[in-house]
Amino acid sequence: MNTRFHHRRLLLAALVTTLTQGAAVAEEEQFPTIDVTASPLIEKQTLNTSIVGEEELQSLAPVSSDTTRLLRNTPGLNIQGSGGVSSHPVIHGLADDRLRIKVDGMDLISACGNHMNPPLSYIAPTNVGSATVFAGITPVSVGGDSIGGTILVDSPEPEFAIAGEGVLTTGEIGAYYRSNGDAYGGNIAAAVAGEKLSLSYSGSYAEAGNYHAGGDFKPAGPAAAGRGWLDGDEVGSSMYKSINQSISMALQHENHLVELKIGVQDIPYQGWPNQRMDMTDNDSTQVNLRYEGQYDWGVLEARVYNEHTRHKMQFFDDKLFWYGPNPTLDGVPCTPSGGKTGCAAGMPMDTEGDNTGVIVKAEIPLSERDLLRVGAELQNYRLDDWWDPSGKGMWPDTFWNINDGERDRVAIFGEWEAQWNSQWLTQFGLRGERVEMDTGEVQGYNDTYLVDENAFNAADRSKTDNNIDVTALARFTPDDTSSMEFGYARKTRSPNLYERYAWSTGGMAMRMINWAGDGNGYVGNLELEPEVANIVSATFDWHDAAEEKWGFTLTPYYSYIEDYIDAERCSSGGSVCTQANLDATDSFVYLQFVNQSAHIYGVDISGHFTFADDDRYGSFTATGLLNYSRGKNDDTDDNLYNIMPLNARLTVVHRLNKWTNTVEVDLVDGKDDVSQVRNELETGSYALLHLRSSYEWKQLRFDFGIENVFDKFYNDPLGGAYLGQGKTMSGDGVAWGTPVPGMGRSIYVGMNYKF
Repeated sequence: MNTRFHHRRLLLAALVTTLTQGAAVAEEEQFPTIDVTASPLIEKQTLNTSIVGEEELQSLAPVSSDTTRLLRNTPGLNIQGSGGVSSHPVIHGLADDRLRIKVDGMDLISACGNHMNPPLSYIAPTNVGSATVFAGITPVSVGGDSIGGTILVDSPEPEFAIAGEGVLTTGEIGAYYRSNGDAYGGNIAAAVAGEKLSLSYSGSYAEAGNYHAGGDFKPAGPAAAGRGWLDGDEVGSSMYKSINQSISMALQHENHLVELKIGVQDIPYQGWPNQRMDMTDNDSTQVNLRYEGQYDWGVLEARVYNEHTRHKMQFFDDKLFWYGPNPTLDGVPCTPSGGKTGCAAGMPMDTEGDNTGVIVKAEIPLSERDLLRVGAELQNYRLDDWWDPSGKGMWPDTFWNINDGERDRVAIFGEWEAQWNSQWLTQFGLRGERVEMDTGEVQGYNDTYLVDENAFNAADRSKTDNNIDVTALARFTPDDTSSMEFGYARKTRSPNLYERYAWSTGGMAMRMINWAGDGNGYVGNLELEPEVANIVSATFDWHDAAEEKWGFTLTPYYSYIEDYIDAERCSSGGSVCTQANLDATDSFVYLQFVNQSAHIYGVDISGHFTFADDDRYGSFTATGLLNYSRGKNDDTDDNLYNIMPLNARLTVVHRLNKWTNTVEVDLVDGKDDVSQVRNELETGSYALLHLRSSYEWKQLRFDFGIENVFDKFYNDPLGGAYLGQGKTMSGDGVAWGTPVPGMGRSIYVGMNYKF
């Protein structure tokens, strides 16, 4: 029997049983009608939880096609640059798989050795209905398999017609244009609903060419193999095209809601300025079924989902000309072994991921004081990663990087929250997870890979981790103008499939394992243990009694991480693991994932103050945000990689009738606390000015603004190493030592009409 489909049948049967039992109870008992247009399972917010407001979601959607950038005003969060619609959020110096990121309740996994399809890339900014960020101490009910925070991003909830008012029809259409990169796109949504049934559709389109920095950062010249010309300020391999569509059907009856959502994504191409490869296709299908209902004992939510990804990588024109099965250079055919100098068939890389999950959780009021949350989760993940032969040593066999990789999680949690009196609230949570991982036998292109291949295939590849998470939190509210929250959390994350099972120490193969964007090569480690973070944090919150005029929040934190998955330079096992690799200080290097000890500490500061509010001139509100993180490896005394330096954002927002005007300043310190083992690049300090305006007239909204008003040149501290042009595999492109620059001036306009 096909085990993958057997698991799916078991998962579907579990959910059907849950729904059937719920429906039976509903027939026997009558409950008061409740509003189920918003999720009834809303976890108690910690003070360092941030909810991105609707106005902010709308105003930032035309600024970028990258959903992660909607979160840029969140305390404790920074953004690691990568593809144009696929950057990674960073919370307190931790990113990628170290965060739990849920999109419409689904735990999505990046099916790529370069993590080119992170979770937030599967939802367009124009389709985000709500976004919540848990930084620092995270309740176990929303945590798990992560040592950083949690991010919940959801599309809009289904709408239903009001009783007696007939059929409800709604729609939305929008478009935008941005000058830098000649970016444009649009979105459309439509829904029709009665009192019980709701049907909806949403779609979005985004396309852009290469963006330009605020000045030259390299010589102008040809892209790979002489195909085209790149200006000195043009960031090669930063173009993209993305199409997202979804349909949903929702049914409500009294206090029960069932919704089925099907999503489809097509990314025909997306360049990567800090990777040696580009994305040449990413097709994804998501099927997401959920149930929510209220009973006399509490609230129940159940969900089953499946997400299937087919992902491809190759080189685009900026890096290497390769198109077709028999590519040519200046009319001269390339032979399977390379042929004409400077010409190659490229390096096709394929990935297929299948991700199935079930979540059941309940919120049970035990008394006026006590609230209990319990739940169980199951996730089965399968991954195949293979590279077809293409010549120049990459033949005659198919290279199997991950063959039938398995990563299965089972988790249960319980969380007790008690409101002891008007001043004291406590929350205690316990979560247990079992993570089972395995993979099949692998093979290289040819006999060159036999030593690594045989050693890996002979090893015990089956791994089981039993992980425990604990959260303990207390909140003291002495009066209506202040609150204080103190907490401790133990959080655990098991390695991903690539960290454990990437097996080859060949230089080319190692360079294909890199989601850090640093240009280095990586190999996995079968002996990796799960990361365990011990976090202590406190949040102090002061505000006016109505929480409208002013507020100030201060959150210091400290995290000690046992078995932190860092890297050390390899010195044996392959032709690149040499003494020269150990000694290199000004080149890309080759590394192996290893467990070491580390700590991260820092502080988040945020505040707002309305300093004028006049009927004639409108209101003026100043907001401020400051983040500082410092990370060290305790075993080597090296700095942790990709830690954002001290940064701040100062904003003044003016509102008058239907106008909203924003002046924003970004201030970023220089980054010189860099990872020596990775030869991480330093970056300088900078300041940027942004202007935004919006106007609403009835159902029509206009947005326009200027990002980086003065066209300031700067290097992105989290942008990684520039690999955007040239033959990135052979090292003939831009040399080591060039960071990826940030975007120069961009003027944008957007329009959105709701009906």
